[in-house]
Amino acid sequence: MAKEYTKLVDVTKCDGCRACMVACKNWNDLPAEPEDFLGSNQSHAKVTAHTWNVLQFIEHDNSKGNLDYLFRHSACFHCKEAACEKVCPENAISYTEFGTVVVDHEKCVGCGYCVQNCPFEVISLATYKDKEGKEYRKASKCTMCTDRIEEGLQPACVTTCHPGAMSFGERSEMMAKAEKRLSEVKDRYPNAMVYNPDGVGGTNTIYVLAEKPSVYGLPEKPKVPTSAVLWKDYAQPLGKMMIGATTMGVLGMFVSYRLFNKDKEHAGGGDSHE
Repeated sequence: MAKEYTKLVDVTKCDGCRACMVACKNWNDLPAEPEDFLGSNQSHAKVTAHTWNVLQFIEHDNSKGNLDYLFRHSACFHCKEAACEKVCPENAISYTEFGTVVVDHEKCVGCGYCVQNCPFEVISLATYKDKEGKEYRKASKCTMCTDRIEEGLQPACVTTCHPGAMSFGERSEMMAKAEKRLSEVKDRYPNAMVYNPDGVGGTNTIYVLAEKPSVYGLPEKPKVPTSAVLWKDYAQPLGKMMIGATTMGVLGMFVSYRLFNKDKEHAGGGDSHE
């Protein structure tokens, strides 16, 4: 059985170098995206279908009345109960044996339900063209470099993080490391916390945040939409059962009809023979 892995992002160590963004682009062969000037050091407003992680720059007046420059590596959280997986009608989104959440582009039909239901807004639809020039769409997001994990390697963003703001390893190890770091920074950042939301079953990208989640544009208490839970955990299984029952009923009627008429044919044939 494979081990479950978690990426730990310690924002208190991040210096905003963007090496993680470059490494992600290079490893995943993602195209460049010209962006409008945002009036700050931030290159993208948020992650996109072709930019799977973004370095956020935030100016924040802290509780002591001082100005803090905060950074956050933003990417897919790889939720343990992922809304995108629950709402996908084609089962194109799944959990790997490592705990990562990935998209199967062969199955994806570009419906966009995953985009609409992600509580973190980290999945988008990428537009492509086929040989005839017709456009089609596929869901696209960070894979946490599952292909590298399969080879015993760390995610590309982690390997290039020079201040050591990102770590990667077994989940229990990363959780313990996050709690230890939290105790170390509490004096400097009174609002610091480990961000690993229960509403999505926990995440396999966890953060040591210096401030409340809302300061970083994160939901305070994200959760899987109730509609997604009803669809995946109740409606779909019930629908399959009903379809199965209906199919068996129709098949049973067909078999009964054939047998009944076969008996009549045999009976009728016997009378004429006599």
